[in-house]
Amino acid sequence: MRKWVLLGLLALTALAAENVRVIRVEGGRLSGDLRYGPWTFEGGVVGRVKDLAIRAPRATLTAPKGKTMQEAEGEREARFEGGVVVERGRVRAEGPVLLYREATGKGELQGPARMRQEPKPGEDPVEVSASLMTFEVDTNVSTSRSATLKSGNQEGRAQEVYYEEERGLAVFTDPKEVVLLRRRPEGDLVIRAKEVRSLTGPKKLIATGGVVLQDGNLVTTGDSLFYDDATGEALVLGRPARSENKKEGFSLSGATLQHNVNRHQVRLYPRAFQLPREEFKKLGEK
Repeated sequence: MRKWVLLGLLALTALAAENVRVIRVEGGRLSGDLRYGPWTFEGGVVGRVKDLAIRAPRATLTAPKGKTMQEAEGEREARFEGGVVVERGRVRAEGPVLLYREATGKGELQGPARMRQEPKPGEDPVEVSASLMTFEVDTNVSTSRSATLKSGNQEGRAQEVYYEEERGLAVFTDPKEVVLLRRRPEGDLVIRAKEVRSLTGPKKLIATGGVVLQDGNLVTTGDSLFYDDATGEALVLGRPARSENKKEGFSLSGATLQHNVNRHQVRLYPRAFQLPREEFKKLGEK
């Protein structure tokens, strides 16, 4: 009995998800087979799905072969083209074409694509440019490919950038190297790693997978690091972590090094330290 109840609940959950993902297209001149489609909308078109609005001069809504447009709700595809604007909350994105699939609840905005999130009070706007952006309607997550994210004086580049719009959590991943810059008049601060997780509001981050922190001639390396832009301090962990300034003949190593990027100084950190990973977990990540 319990098994059948569970299966019934799972079926209802799946159906609810499909209904949430169904797109409604408004405006424009409608043409096409009204029963089987495809439907073409031209002139001032708006597609709405949950809290996502998609605006474009032209849209085409298509059903799988053999199904009516009504029967296919939850399985259809919508293509917006001619210059697309995507809006959700404080986020606005632009690109040439967007393909939305009801089955997945994801809209793919083809590049060159640009996104801007207006800031909360006391924070900086977040801007992303990418070759492809994917927006999820089940969550407030967007994922960008071959992307650059900028917020204030910080800029990150990676093959993929995962971004939670409400939390301001950006996760940069790259099989080669993530590069994060802090722009400064005296020369950029550079962090290199396999993965960087950054909270764009408070400007805190963790980097893992082998890290390099380049602060002018002062270079600190290790396995991972935590950086707080408010204090200008990075804690670099390693086995051991190492810091070197060849120009000045300086070198230091230890389990944890405290690197102050404002004073360009490094010292041994006297206490045990662990990365605050819980603070930087993705949505649903255990």
